[in-house]
Amino acid sequence: MTTAPVRVPETRIPEWTGFDGLVQLISVDGQRTVGCPYWELVADVDGDQLRDLYRDMVVVRRIDAEAMALQRQGELALWAPLLGQEAAQVGSARALRPDDFVFPSYREHGVAYCRGVDPVLMLRLWRGAGLSGWDPATYGIATPAIVVGSQALHATGYALGITLDGATSAALTYFGDGATSEGDIAEAFGFAASYMVPVVFFCQNNQWAISEPVRLQSHASIAQRGQGYGIPGIQVDGNDVLAVLAATRLALARASAGQGPTLIEAVTYRMGPHTTSDDPTRYRSAADDEAWRLKDPLARLSALLHAEGLADDAFVQDVDASADAVAASLRQGCLTMPDPQPADLFAHVYAEPHSLLQQEKEAYEAYLAGFDEGS
Repeated sequence: MTTAPVRVPETRIPEWTGFDGLVQLISVDGQRTVGCPYWELVADVDGDQLRDLYRDMVVVRRIDAEAMALQRQGELALWAPLLGQEAAQVGSARALRPDDFVFPSYREHGVAYCRGVDPVLMLRLWRGAGLSGWDPATYGIATPAIVVGSQALHATGYALGITLDGATSAALTYFGDGATSEGDIAEAFGFAASYMVPVVFFCQNNQWAISEPVRLQSHASIAQRGQGYGIPGIQVDGNDVLAVLAATRLALARASAGQGPTLIEAVTYRMGPHTTSDDPTRYRSAADDEAWRLKDPLARLSALLHAEGLADDAFVQDVDASADAVAASLRQGCLTMPDPQPADLFAHVYAEPHSLLQQEKEAYEAYLAGFDEGS
């Protein structure tokens, strides 16, 4: 696992008031763009860091593929794949500082990986082996939010706490384009803008809210939606890891400097199904899939690395071997994961012991003890 690049210093926040078109630093064919002011935000990213970003993305894709296979083999109840969104997740996660806190939806496995979460822990919820996955305080990232859009409210409240504590960290929350139609998102925008809290709203616009295309939900870009609340918005090429890193650095720098919330729209594409219970061929054309496959974020960064002499066959083989090793460990960890005990249902409900919960636990244990397992 790589070390997160240092976030851009606050003194480098450019003069900026909001949406000014799509930010792209690496073209679809893997060439650096020129003349974009956002380049200064990633000027420190050298060849080693570019290779690290590529390694992260390959490993994250491999984790996702292995989890998909495990679900198809009956080892997981459900999985929400991120295929195609690796640059959006890795680029944004690598802009975070250790003291920042993340509120994800249910698809941010790549963000969790970059925050140091053991991939095996990501499977506990989906295997039914636990009511959660990991300790949020340990990794600086909350566990998956299944209720669509609810995490934006949690992030906003946490960010208010940051302000009240006088800290300089920030909260970052992820949601999809479909979630922008939820009232929770609108309420979070309004509250965050009113109190100027240090929160970054990161929308992964993967074009589809299950089977509904984004064009039916929004006739303007999602990045522009913040304007009505007084929240500046950035629309970034979500398949360009450097552009995402730059945009997230800018947003986090603004938050830390007391300049309030920012809305980022990362324009990307969900290459696979919404979840493993979905069949995207019923509502999506093969032509659309192929058009976006040509914009594959891994292929784009790979092309840049090869063009600049930063990657060769040995490097690619080493990265692939690392990804395979992580996948093998993930599979082994999943298959050997202990089943939960009935009384585990009462664990971690409250931060402190609760007498009523203890009574319910004792009653439940007495009920179970009444069964003769030998009969």
